[in-house]
Amino acid sequence: MCKTLGAACLGLSMVWSAPAAFALADIIETPARPTDLAPENLLTDATRVGDRIVAVGERGHIIYSDDEGKTWVQGEVPVSVTLTGIDFGSDSHGWAVGHSGVVLHTSDAGATWSLQIDGIRAMELAIESREEQIAAMQERIEEAPEEEKEDLEWALDDLYFALENIQADMDIGPVNPLLDVWFENENRGFVVGAYGMFLRTLDGGETWKDWAPRIDNRQNFHLNGITQITGGALVVVGEAGQIHVSVDGGETFERREAPYEGSLFGVIGTGQVNEILAFGLRGNMLFSSDLGRSWRMVPNSAGTTLNDGVVSEDGRITLVGNSGAVLMSTNGAETFREHFRSDREGVMSAVPISGTDLLIVGEGGVKITDARGRNLQ
Repeated sequence: MCKTLGAACLGLSMVWSAPAAFALADIIETPARPTDLAPENLLTDATRVGDRIVAVGERGHIIYSDDEGKTWVQGEVPVSVTLTGIDFGSDSHGWAVGHSGVVLHTSDAGATWSLQIDGIRAMELAIESREEQIAAMQERIEEAPEEEKEDLEWALDDLYFALENIQADMDIGPVNPLLDVWFENENRGFVVGAYGMFLRTLDGGETWKDWAPRIDNRQNFHLNGITQITGGALVVVGEAGQIHVSVDGGETFERREAPYEGSLFGVIGTGQVNEILAFGLRGNMLFSSDLGRSWRMVPNSAGTTLNDGVVSEDGRITLVGNSGAVLMSTNGAETFREHFRSDREGVMSAVPISGTDLLIVGEGGVKITDARGRNLQ
């Protein structure tokens, strides 16, 4: 459950010693092993691309189905790390992200994958970015009026501190995971992750740029989810109640004040223009109809952590979470009906399939359920 149970998984990463970095390098360089059990093991995210459903999970497993989840084929993947998120920019081009900062790309709808970057390259990009910021701040201090210099020098110290932290991480290795990915098309996309990692590409992942300085996240809190909502705005959510909204395609982001200061693990649109539904720890749900300028808390007596959500063609909103939680709303997120699956295994993601049925993935692999989350097979 390493995608959203971040406190435990990321806590472990913080105490890994230098020798562990060599083990991480091994699994970055070791292809995922073919196994018939991949659909039954931990899967962390799933999405639809055309008539195909593609899911990602532990040990580098990526599987795909062309018959609504009845049968599955395992893709060829060059890494063995746990994968945490997947998205497609077109019917053939998709990206998956995961632990050790890996970004994978496919050009054949998930059948074969290649490694674009890993955590080491992500840290190199962050170092380059901080060095640019430091140079710009030094120049600004030289030109600033005397009464402004002290505040700017404090800001410069913060940049030096951030740079030193990243440089220290380089000695440990690529331990920090990427947690979510969103692509607009075959060229333009973003990935987000632990400790404020935020990268953008404009050429399909051939090159990336550190985008973390574009958001107000000086404490480098984890960024857990990114999506585009109806109307075109981009929304990023994360630790400590972070919600960042962009209305210019991700060029700039504004921090929104949220009524909840805990971790938010996911965010979706409702299908209505400018509406945002964010959710996370202990089942907290936040709804906004005005791009996050105002919020209301959505009632939820289930009280279990929510991991992901999806909107069906009929407007039905489904959220899934730990302990087998499946929550459904038919009134635009005003209220939700809750159901706990009998196996109580954590559910990480859901995809609408035929009729009102769902394909869910999580701790128990793939399951086909009705709209309430009750098994159909």
